[in-house]
Amino acid sequence: MNIHVEGLVAIVIFYLLILIVGIWAAWKNKNSGVVEGVDRSETIMVGGRDIGLFVGGFTMTGDISFWLLCTGFYGTAENVYLPGYGLAWAQAPFGYALSLVLGGLFFAKPMRSRGYVTMLDPFQQLYGKRMGGLLFIPALMGEMFWSAAILSALGATLSVIIDIDINMSVIISALIAIFYTLVGGLYSVAYTDVVQLFCIFLGLWVSVPFALSNPAVSDIGVTAVKQLHANQTAWLGKIESLDKWMWADNFCLLMLGGIPWQVYFQRVLSASSATYAQVLSFLAAFGCIIMAIPSILIGAIGASTDWNQTSYGPIPPMQRDQSDMILPIVLQHLCPAYISFFGLGAVSAAVMSSADSSILSASSMFARNIYQLAFRQSASDREIVWVMRITIFVFGALATAMALLTGTVYGLWYLSSDLVYVIIFPQLICVLFIRATNTYGSVAGYIFGLILRVGGGEPYLKLPPFIYYPGWTIEEKVHHVTKEVEYLVLQRFPFKTASMLASFLSNVAFSYLFKYLFESGTLSAKYDFLDAVVAKHSAEIMDKTTLVNKNIIGLNEMAPVKPRLSVTLAATFTRKETLTEEEDSSPESPSHENE
Repeated sequence: MNIHVEGLVAIVIFYLLILIVGIWAAWKNKNSGVVEGVDRSETIMVGGRDIGLFVGGFTMTGDISFWLLCTGFYGTAENVYLPGYGLAWAQAPFGYALSLVLGGLFFAKPMRSRGYVTMLDPFQQLYGKRMGGLLFIPALMGEMFWSAAILSALGATLSVIIDIDINMSVIISALIAIFYTLVGGLYSVAYTDVVQLFCIFLGLWVSVPFALSNPAVSDIGVTAVKQLHANQTAWLGKIESLDKWMWADNFCLLMLGGIPWQVYFQRVLSASSATYAQVLSFLAAFGCIIMAIPSILIGAIGASTDWNQTSYGPIPPMQRDQSDMILPIVLQHLCPAYISFFGLGAVSAAVMSSADSSILSASSMFARNIYQLAFRQSASDREIVWVMRITIFVFGALATAMALLTGTVYGLWYLSSDLVYVIIFPQLICVLFIRATNTYGSVAGYIFGLILRVGGGEPYLKLPPFIYYPGWTIEEKVHHVTKEVEYLVLQRFPFKTASMLASFLSNVAFSYLFKYLFESGTLSAKYDFLDAVVAKHSAEIMDKTTLVNKNIIGLNEMAPVKPRLSVTLAATFTRKETLTEEEDSSPESPSHENE
């Protein structure tokens, strides 16, 4: 094994920088929340709700930027490079930017103003702990498989830089991320994200001019519209008429499916105010576009290179089935050695720093929404902190194991992110804006969305479909290295968005159906086994002191529940200054109690 000393030194420097910043952030904020009386567990999850615009904007932009960098491995650069795709199919920068704008406009303010601690809190308020547990599954899968995917990407990157053993690099990176996340929680994650953003920005932007000036690279302005090299098309790309619905489906997935992630709401809920939470989203949307530019340029450079003139060799990356590695390949073979090590080292440190956010998100949801609210409502704050610490280590270890042992980790992440879009997004709309929905509708929406999405298959997992949507075709895929030929079912119909809409409509329809059946007396109250419509004092009603912080939410005593009304936790936990007009006029509000 030929280890490049300069590359190893660069990696060590960047890793130490991330580790030092993480430990410093933990030490600096070790007493945050104690004076104000905020639970330590909540401080770890949402940083004491005192994250300002500077750190908050950087941490949200940093995480979203790395999503852009690694969506489909180094996805933005890869899509621009691939013949037949190009910039037209590099949807992630624009999709995620719009996702942040929509999140800021419609979701950030109600989530932050109601004082939630995790994304799953409103689901457990309205639908109960059982449904909250079901919704935790796709949310957990998304976070875990994303952590595993980027750790796997890190191992591959380091193998390009310094020929170091992939397993060793993944394990060391994961241990560092787990360590400072354990000691500092969101504070360490947020401050290391600031460093991460600078790493990506400087590392890639410094490398781009050197790559552009390499003699093997043609003018990217010419190659944008004209083919100059064999097996390579114009990198602007185009959308064929047959693919327009599939393109729209993928774009909606990015734009709307990028909202219901704990990683995003963790930043929103940590903001010092609801207005700041909105501003953070808008700042991150702008930063998202800015940070995508170097990845786009690197993809264009890869498509404009005569690889026969480089140290990479005459066979281009695409014909070696290494198009997903185009970013590190460009930096390694088209830049001077010291620039290459600096750029790839910075990106590697950013990968390691990004893994912490997903690990913390998964452990926060488990400790609060599963352990505390579903099983141990009387758990002390110290107990919850220790559960978080244990699950941070467990989830980090699981993500590391998947990165090392699972060859289909990217396929697993693609499928789980689709499930977040198809299942959680419509449920989030219902729980925030259609308060008449109930647990019966939520279960129906979950089942419909799951069946319709999984039924469409997943080529990355070689999962065959059992639902063939209109316009499906068989696509032949040839592996250039092994010469193996695969035949995959390509669904041109926008079935992901159709599945999401079906999930939403079934939630609303079944909610109103069961509401009518129980309230009209068509079904007896004894059949309300989910305690979602007419039950008076359900076991689903959790201790009102555990779901929201007492200093943020004004709590009322439980009012007697009239048989015709649905009992939900949302009616029990009420923040007076954020009551909507509809909530102000509800029969359970104080203004009606004396009538």
